[in-house]
Amino acid sequence: MFDKLITRDMLKKLAGAEAFQRGEDYFSAGVIKRFRVAGDKISACVEGSETYRVELWNDNDELGYDCTCPRAADGFFCKHCVAVGLAWLSEPQAENVPGSSKAKKKRNDPWQTIQDYLALQQPEVLIALVLDAAQRDDRLYQSLLLKAERAGVGNNVQHIFRKAINKATRIHGFVDWREAGGFAGDLEQLVEQLEELLKPDSAAILVELLEYAIERVEDAMQNIDDSNGEVGGIEAALGALHIKACELARPDPEALAERLFHMEMTLPMGICSFNATTYNAILGEPGLRRYRELAEVQWRKIKPKNSGDGFDDRRWRITNIMESLARASGDVEELVAIKARDLSSAYSYLVIAEIWAKAGQDDKALDWAERGLQAFPKATDNRLRDFLVTAYLQRKRNDEALQLTWVQFEERATLEYYKKLHAVAKQMEVWTEQRERALARVAEVIARDAAATSRWNPKPTTPNYSLRLEIALWENDLDAAWTAVHAGVCNRGLLLALAGKLEPTRANDALSLYKRVIPLIVEETNNTAYADAVKLIRKVEGIMGTQQRHREFGDYLAELRVRFKLKRNFIKLLDGEGDYMKNPGSN
Repeated sequence: MFDKLITRDMLKKLAGAEAFQRGEDYFSAGVIKRFRVAGDKISACVEGSETYRVELWNDNDELGYDCTCPRAADGFFCKHCVAVGLAWLSEPQAENVPGSSKAKKKRNDPWQTIQDYLALQQPEVLIALVLDAAQRDDRLYQSLLLKAERAGVGNNVQHIFRKAINKATRIHGFVDWREAGGFAGDLEQLVEQLEELLKPDSAAILVELLEYAIERVEDAMQNIDDSNGEVGGIEAALGALHIKACELARPDPEALAERLFHMEMTLPMGICSFNATTYNAILGEPGLRRYRELAEVQWRKIKPKNSGDGFDDRRWRITNIMESLARASGDVEELVAIKARDLSSAYSYLVIAEIWAKAGQDDKALDWAERGLQAFPKATDNRLRDFLVTAYLQRKRNDEALQLTWVQFEERATLEYYKKLHAVAKQMEVWTEQRERALARVAEVIARDAAATSRWNPKPTTPNYSLRLEIALWENDLDAAWTAVHAGVCNRGLLLALAGKLEPTRANDALSLYKRVIPLIVEETNNTAYADAVKLIRKVEGIMGTQQRHREFGDYLAELRVRFKLKRNFIKLLDGEGDYMKNPGSN
């Protein structure tokens, strides 16, 4: 199954050369523990600075992977996954046909070997093996104890599981991200045990136990760094199981509504949704009615929000509940009324305007957007302005649309707002004159910023023409861009972008820009900067080589070596770029 998915080349491709090498070092050091192959999944522990759990599996004919280390949590194929993949590759193989060197090789299935062995043993031997394993594995011990207690005659299953839940969710002090995996592992085992109660005769008990477990996990998570999301994932599984249990048990809808509302309003982390819409089919009309009654009681206590009010968790929760109920009912008026309790920002008006626009009520949408602009004339959200610009253009109110777009550009002259101005003015067929005005504004801003002085900058500075260059690059106006780079300082990335555009037709101009940027990069004095500088030097080499200017390039290299001779890592990297770098002019 894994023969085509796990190869050295594939592991290196997924991890990258550096992570692959480190994974190979881990494998060679023999730190792979508890290596298991079960069906379509490989699992193992890797003893690094911490113990990391790794799983590899067949994910639709691609190699699925997971590790408890931080790098894997960011989505990378980590060195620990490499080590486990190499461990699988090192497993011995057995031929299908003994004695045939050409036979197709098939890997031994250790689980089948173990199963065959156990099938031949007497009960007392099996019991001894299990007890021995349980003494060395606390999770196995807890799992067996829970099963044994449940099997006892007259035992209270609910009481037994509550004890197990208490034990699995008990923490002492703060649990950092490195310990969170162990906590999640205990919970995962508990979920597997609870799933066994998902039967008609025990579903009602399961509903109650799951609600208790979720509350306990939520309380514990306030003191857990769950950066890897392991604990949250287990709680989400508890929530999904709760829905299934409710579907099977069919508890009293009004009583269920009361419990769901309480959890939605009080659980500190709010990972699972206990909203009425999530349980709509289970609650039915009586449950939904009771849920709404409870919500409306709390909603009446909420006062309109002012711009100076801070975050209120209770307001946020009940607002979400009321909004979901309104959306479920399809009542736009109700939804707007709920949203109107918070008009503390320009964006709040935009949200309402968009609701009306989606409902096809364009006049009401425009009214709310204009009210937002009036309420926040100086702190207007540009998204609200954009909404109004679109609405005004649709109604042929072109002057108002252009004015609002200009407000944004005048407040903050950037390429983003220049593009907005271009889009609106072009639609109105007035871009030529508006472009002149916009570029005049850019020149004004550049001059103003250069002339500005402060306590820390008592003298005027060299004008920064980065914005003008950025605009010229976007418009593909290479002449204007070239003028800008010689008028003042410019962002290095923009200089390189211009050099790239100039290379095909104005190679010498591109050369001058590369030579201008390379020393600036080297002066950063770090290995990453040195590598970037050498890449640009290679570009210079390519351009000069095409023009048969090899000796001139050699002189340029010699000049760099003299200028930066104290930067030894740079010189080493420069000399390591190949024979031509070491012996310029040899061609």
